[in-house]
This record gives sequence, structure tokens and C-alpha cells, in this order.
Amino acid sequence: MSLHEGTYPASRGLPEGSRAPATVSDEDLIARFQEGDERAFNELVRRYKDPLTNFAFRFLGDRDECLDVVQETFIRVYRNKHSFKPIARFSTWLYTITTNLCRSALRRRRVRAIFSLHRDDDDGVRELPDESAHTDRQADASLKAERIQRALLTLAPKYREVVVLREIEELSYEEIAAVTRLNIGTVKSRINRARAQLQEQLKDLLDD
Repeated sequence: MSLHEGTYPASRGLPEGSRAPATVSDEDLIARFQEGDERAFNELVRRYKDPLTNFAFRFLGDRDECLDVVQETFIRVYRNKHSFKPIARFSTWLYTITTNLCRSALRRRRVRAIFSLHRDDDDGVRELPDESAHTDRQADASLKAERIQRALLTLAPKYREVVVLREIEELSYEEIAAVTRLNIGTVKSRINRARAQLQEQLKDLLDD
């Protein structure tokens, strides 16, 4: 199943080729989808595919793995649309699904590492593709982005997930607590711990 909109059946509701206005809330869209309007689902995919891919990549450090996670997230939303209740924000529900899938991916990775006779020294973390452009400034930015990603991957998953949700996805403490099912005090403590570790590893970049 692909994330491209054309993969999902056409539906009634929104006109052919149109997008829901930005003023239409996520909660309104999922309600429409629950009533059978699959174009509303396509709009939710459009809104969240890139943010979720970014989040999953920051969490997992593997592009293929993160794409699998995001695809599975939307498959679960598609199949379990009636599980969403309007007592919570749609984004919280969505990030909860993605976070749980990322955790499962990490567990599978650890199991594969245990039983593999040829475990990679870097635990399966792949190099970011070289996307540096033609200027020294762009090349330097690419190197910095790789340093930051590698630093993120050194954090324990419990710290990595909360700092990515906060600093990259810009979720509130309350939303992160709902996604991770932690109390706000624990969320703040873990974010502070993650920030301290990142600042220590990246202090040369921060001093530039």
C-alpha cells in the first residue's frame, strides 16, 4: 500500500482534485472520513506524511525503515478510523501510533542484532545521503545536519522520542505526555536530559 493519494479509492465529498481549506480542522476531516469520505483521509495523508516521515527518520535513523513506519501508520488510521474519538486531538492520536511503531521497529532491530552473525558496527544506522549542493555553505549545512542526526541517534530511545517531538515536531508538553503516556514532569525531565546530552556532543557547533 502506497502513501500516494491515488492508492486509496476515490470518494464522494471533496471535489475531484481539490484540497480541504486550511481552516478545515484535522478533527473535521477524520469525522468526514469516518462517515465514508475517503478524500478527507487523503487530505490528512497530505498534511501529515512529511512531518511523520521527518519524525520517524529522526527517531530511527534509517530512511527505508521510517517510510515503512509512516506507511503502516496511515494503513492503521485507514483500517481503524472509528477508533479515533473526538475527546483528543487527531495529531496526538496519529503521533501515538507512529511512536509505538517506531518503538516496535527498534525492538525488532535489537532482536535482529542479537541473532545476526554479521552485525554492523554502527548498529544498522545508515549514512545520510550526500545532498550537499555546489557551495561550501550548503556542504557545511549538510555536514552539520548529519552531525545532529548522529547525535540524536546516540540518545536512549526514551530521550530521543521526547526531544524530537518537542524540538523538531514542536508538540506541546501536554501533547507529548499524551503521545508517550508519561506525566508532564517526566516529559520535561527527559527533554532536559536529552538537551544536555546533545549540547555536550554538539558544543563545537553551538559555539560557532
